[in-house]
Amino acid sequence: MEWHRSQGLRTGGGQDAAEGVVLFLHGGRADGLGPPPRWNLPALRMRPFARAVRTAAGGRDVATGIVRYRYRGWNGGRADALRDAEDALSEATRRFGPVPIVLVGHSMGGRAALRAAGRPCVRGVVALAPWCPPDDPVDQLTSTSTVLVHADEDRVTDPYGSLSLAARARAAGAAVCRLVVHGGDHAMLRRAPDWHRTATTLVTGLLGLTPLPSEVTGALHRGPDATGLTGLAIPLPPGGLTPGP
Repeated sequence: MEWHRSQGLRTGGGQDAAEGVVLFLHGGRADGLGPPPRWNLPALRMRPFARAVRTAAGGRDVATGIVRYRYRGWNGGRADALRDAEDALSEATRRFGPVPIVLVGHSMGGRAALRAAGRPCVRGVVALAPWCPPDDPVDQLTSTSTVLVHADEDRVTDPYGSLSLAARARAAGAAVCRLVVHGGDHAMLRRAPDWHRTATTLVTGLLGLTPLPSEVTGALHRGPDATGLTGLAIPLPPGGLTPGP
């Protein structure tokens, strides 16, 4: 685990004080039993997001951690990335105590974040271009607030998969919202500032440090009786989302 703090990097054992924790789960492969390379592009892709969150936290003490996977792949029923996410949650709780945690996952990491959402202390999930197989469970999402962000031109993970999962989660009673990045791509390179700003706004909002955007709050509170795509296909505006009033 690579830990950093908005108040500066701290090392050492024991339990540190923090107002909140954000765990970043990067992408990977469907299958791969080898370890990620030392210079792992999917993991490096998470660093600007983590820096943006620490900057936005300002004087508040927020810890960010980038999870290091043991294996490159999900690997079917082994669900290795999910196990690593759960281990990271346990480590965060040991180190910082029962503080609120937000999971931010991209691609395979988005799948891991969604699957780990039911663990204690998880306040919210931000799933970026998540991999959402049709048979993945959603009941664990009923205990947290979940926002999915997907590009309409993603050619790696199916945008319809995240839409279907969001609809199933809402029907199960979860507080869920879904944003569409028109003209975006899976690697989050096109409209990159919008991805970064939006993810940061969502994280700080879910931690209670800033107000959530009104369109997100409205979608999260619609409940299982909402019809159609209301709150599940919100276009991401140019410039991304900013904190609400």
